[in-house]
Amino acid sequence: MEHETRMHREVLEIPDAVARLLQEESAGIAAAAQALRDLSPAFLISVARGSSDHVATYLKYASELMLGLPMASVGPSVASIYHAPLQLRGAACIAISQSGQSPDIVDMASAARKSGALSLAITNDPGAPLARASDRVLDIRAGAERSVAATKTVVNSAVAGLLLLAEWKGDADLKRAIFALPEALARATALEWPAFREALAGHSSLFTLGRGPGFAISNEAALKFKETCQIHAESYSSAEVMHGPVSIIERGFPTLIMAADDAAKPGLIEVAEKIGASGAQVFITASGAGGAGCLEVVR
Repeated sequence: MEHETRMHREVLEIPDAVARLLQEESAGIAAAAQALRDLSPAFLISVARGSSDHVATYLKYASELMLGLPMASVGPSVASIYHAPLQLRGAACIAISQSGQSPDIVDMASAARKSGALSLAITNDPGAPLARASDRVLDIRAGAERSVAATKTVVNSAVAGLLLLAEWKGDADLKRAIFALPEALARATALEWPAFREALAGHSSLFTLGRGPGFAISNEAALKFKETCQIHAESYSSAEVMHGPVSIIERGFPTLIMAADDAAKPGLIEVAEKIGASGAQVFITASGAGGAGCLEVVR
């Protein structure tokens, strides 16, 4: 790379940052999981903005798929602007903020706690106002992040939240997979996707698509394209893109599809083939999609 950016340097720090989180914060996460088991909440709410809200979306799907427990995003303005009380007794609130400083996130977490919810903070600063407003703090231990576009704090927030759910459920297989992440992430940082990069040349817009947990990753990818490449990227669920948005796709239009090895994969491959048939440049993180480029991933 001719000019290594601060963002790229911090991406390369992700494997070590996740390893540090798993080594130093596992006991705190286990204690928070025990508090959730003791409470046995009827539902979860999340409070977050931007990239942290995409982490919350990921955890929403994880909670609903793993625990059968619904999780809903609550707009911070409910507390900070409208001052409307919510009925949250017996619920749990997960507030996510890298800095832990955002006043509206802090206000909503504090209001949730006052309304009777167990309030948990996922943050990179355990001394921040959000931590003080919460019952439990999950310190993501990502280290200082200086790039404008968040990277390692996003990954560490997602890993901390997922480990919390795995501990809560007592899912030994998932815990083993989580503790194997640093090595897998080290291999992932070496992937470059040159064909997809070339497909973006000359385009000022693209779609990113996903389904289930992959939709959360699609949302984050779209934000990163806007922040770092000044490309107008729109994220859609693959269940929705064919109902209206697909009409703007023309020949050569770049489309990135996030497909994990889960029950949504066949449907994502089908959408990739349909969009590819229209002449779009489609790339998917799965094999077997006719007319679409297969992007290498670490399984």
